[in-house]
Amino acid sequence: MHKKCLLWPNNEKTRNGAKKQTKRKLFGNIKEARHGYLIGTLSATYKEPVQTVGERENLYQKHSRKRRLGLVVVLMLCIAVCSTPFQHFAKFPNQLRLFQGQAVSLHYAMPVHAQGSLNPQVAGINGSNHASVRVDLSQPLSIQPKHSGVTNLKLKLFGKIPFKTVRLQVVPDLRVVPGGQTIGVKVKSAGIMVVGHHLVQTKTNAKVSPGEEAKLRLGDLIVEINGQACNDISKIAPIAETAGRNGSALQLLVQRGKERFKTSLNPAFDEEDKAWRLGLYIRDSAAGVGTLTFYAPDQGVYGALGHVITDMDTQSPIVVGSGEILQSSVNSISKSQNGEPGEKRANIIKGGRTLGSVERNTPFGIFGQMKELPEHAYNPEPMPVAFAEEVKEGPAQILTVVEKQKVERFNIEIVHVAKQSSPATKGMVIKITDPKLLERTGGIVQGMSGSPIIQNGKLVGAVTHVFVNDPSSGYGCFIEWMLQDAGIMLNADQATSKAV
Repeated sequence: MHKKCLLWPNNEKTRNGAKKQTKRKLFGNIKEARHGYLIGTLSATYKEPVQTVGERENLYQKHSRKRRLGLVVVLMLCIAVCSTPFQHFAKFPNQLRLFQGQAVSLHYAMPVHAQGSLNPQVAGINGSNHASVRVDLSQPLSIQPKHSGVTNLKLKLFGKIPFKTVRLQVVPDLRVVPGGQTIGVKVKSAGIMVVGHHLVQTKTNAKVSPGEEAKLRLGDLIVEINGQACNDISKIAPIAETAGRNGSALQLLVQRGKERFKTSLNPAFDEEDKAWRLGLYIRDSAAGVGTLTFYAPDQGVYGALGHVITDMDTQSPIVVGSGEILQSSVNSISKSQNGEPGEKRANIIKGGRTLGSVERNTPFGIFGQMKELPEHAYNPEPMPVAFAEEVKEGPAQILTVVEKQKVERFNIEIVHVAKQSSPATKGMVIKITDPKLLERTGGIVQGMSGSPIIQNGKLVGAVTHVFVNDPSSGYGCFIEWMLQDAGIMLNADQATSKAV
């Protein structure tokens, strides 16, 4: 029977006065039990049916069958999730990018038939030119990209039940020649770079920095002085001298990041040097050694380095005004050690020809015009390139120079691939596994940045960074982002490529 908990008097005095208790008091707060009340019981106004032993056993068996059925359903779901067809289905993306003329196979491994449909002008299914084709999903499904465009591949089980829709994007075929050659890089900035502040000794023995007083910071780029473009450091001293003698301020146009602003600077006379000074350390150029990543013969452009060129003092990206890449030869290599990355020691070949121009300096390297394939290519034939999603963890190779101008091939392992749907650096982690390269360089060294990474016959990326505490490993970027910055990676709605 159902029972309700009540409060009941616990002594004779209070028990005699129980009739005077109100209904509210009868069901009073349980805290009053500490003041002389006991918990009693009150019978309900109805009776619960009494169950027999047989009824209880039947109820138990009914619940037991439900539990067993639930366990079977869970087990079947686990088996289905772990099955090969489900794994293939789960791993397959909702969209797929393909290069024109490069067929791909889809593996569902399901013992059923389906109806596949898409735009036959963009792509074909299993060699058919029809818009709708009956396919056996237990066999590989072959997709042949025909023309640039976008279409949806729709699969319906038994021709009626919607199963999967994949967005296909076909872009024009693109092939480039992988590099690996060591190159010398010379760039001039698109202005005068501020790399430090200098204190000037004045007549009053005070030390001032006119540049700092003008609110100039390290990394700023002086684009114009008195309305005239300025990118030659040799012209700054005469300009400061003239303004100082005339007692006039210099009107500067300064670029800081993506913003530009104007400021005034009054040169100060340095009593020690007997010359008018701006109170700034400045620079207008940079030079170094790197590796060519690719040359695109159809577009006449190249990409190199795989990372941005920064000023050595301020670590600010250099805004390139002009530049060139030149033939270079590796004389020796300082081997990498834990905590101390090595470097290629290379010289620009005297009398060597200019290989190309430097027109852009981006987070993914330097880019510009190149009229012909440089010498000493490992393979002069153009090869396919890979989209970012095509790169897989596993064996790969890099092309680089460790002696003179000879490009060699070395084995590496791609140990991690980041999922990137938009341009971002550090797309993959690589590890040098080739004993010959480890013996000669200790791993990745400075000057190796830009070395092309090849996997499964495709150019997939470039070496960009070395891990200081483990020089056998480092970062790489996807070739797709370098191609975009070179201006030649196409979208499905572009008919022809264009150079930067």
